[in-house]
Amino acid sequence: MTYLAFGLFIPTLALVIWQPRGLSIGWPAVGGAILALLLGVVTFHDVIEVTRIVWDATFAFVAIIIISTILDKIGFFEWAALKMAHAAKGDGRKVFFYVTLLGAVVAAFFANDGAALILTPIVLEKVKVLKFEPKKMLPFIMASGFIADTTSLPLVVSNLVNIVSADFFHIGFLGYAFHMIVPDIFSFIASALVLYLFFRKDIPKTYNPADLTKPSAAIAHEGMYRMSWVILGVLLIGYILTELLHIPVSTVAGLIAIVFLVAGGRTQVIQPWNIIREAPWAIVVFSIGMYVVVYGLRNAGLTTVLGDVIQRATHGGLFVGTLVTGFMAATLSSVMNNMPTVMIDALAIHSTNATDVMHQALVYANVIGCDLGPKITPIGSLATLLWLHVLNKKGVTITWGRYFRTGIVLTIPTLFITLVGLYLWLSFVR
Repeated sequence: MTYLAFGLFIPTLALVIWQPRGLSIGWPAVGGAILALLLGVVTFHDVIEVTRIVWDATFAFVAIIIISTILDKIGFFEWAALKMAHAAKGDGRKVFFYVTLLGAVVAAFFANDGAALILTPIVLEKVKVLKFEPKKMLPFIMASGFIADTTSLPLVVSNLVNIVSADFFHIGFLGYAFHMIVPDIFSFIASALVLYLFFRKDIPKTYNPADLTKPSAAIAHEGMYRMSWVILGVLLIGYILTELLHIPVSTVAGLIAIVFLVAGGRTQVIQPWNIIREAPWAIVVFSIGMYVVVYGLRNAGLTTVLGDVIQRATHGGLFVGTLVTGFMAATLSSVMNNMPTVMIDALAIHSTNATDVMHQALVYANVIGCDLGPKITPIGSLATLLWLHVLNKKGVTITWGRYFRTGIVLTIPTLFITLVGLYLWLSFVR
């Protein structure tokens, strides 16, 4: 059973990551799931259980991407980027910090994949407008990709990993935010610091703000732009109500996406059916299929082994348990992608008999490891693969070797500081 489970998981993951000839990530995942079912690695009951766990997360993610795509069409994100570039008043170091800040905000509210998909082209376009030479562009490019994952901690909707974990452990929107906003602040400060220290020699000291257009020029439709602020306010209130009214996050995100699609269609800013067709529906199939394959690893005993490691780590106290779980999740995410990792570790954590505070530490440390750890390697998260794909389409190539050498140096200290932040916060509030 063990060899068969791994024999299915490894080629399935390989096909998802490499996507030969543009193969959608959904096809290998569903193919692996069908084989796992036919070969007896999982049961039909396991498939139903996995679907119950991930359906809310995947549909919420699709809705968030639709919302962020419409905002992009309106010019909302470009307006924000131009605002910050003008606010820096020609100071290259300030605009570098503002890029990381904008990336953190976009990742928090529109998910890491949204930040990678939308913000990267905008940042790349703006540094070209400012006439930065290629070497001076790299810090901004790397910052936009790195910050998309490392600051995708604060809200349930900031990362698909967060939604899956929150749904699995029945954590509400407010409860999750209460425990993770402070670690996210630690992560943002650490990310901004390590990025600046690593790239400080390449960050241009000055630029000419006159090369930039006015922020208002980015707005495609003034009425839709004003409406966007109202919709975002309603969306945030809706997220809060999901916990109070015990309704799925995808319900709120889906309704807001529909309202936005209708409004955008009426104003002719967007073509709703094009937005719907281009939404990442493959993620829905991928999530269910991949997690069915992962469930096979659980049935083969992998989660029991990981659970024993975590259980032993808890004997060292809250600090040791937090660090071990976080770094274990990060390591697994970097070599086998964070999507299967978060489920494997969640199942392992569920099998432990940790106390309430320790259990919280393990759950949130796992999320932190799965959000930050993928930045070590290019294959760690779909957001990174998407980011590299966007750059390649724009004529910017970052080799995997160059990425790894940069990613490991940036990620390890950021991960450690963020996990320490989680430990300090949980120690304070328990």
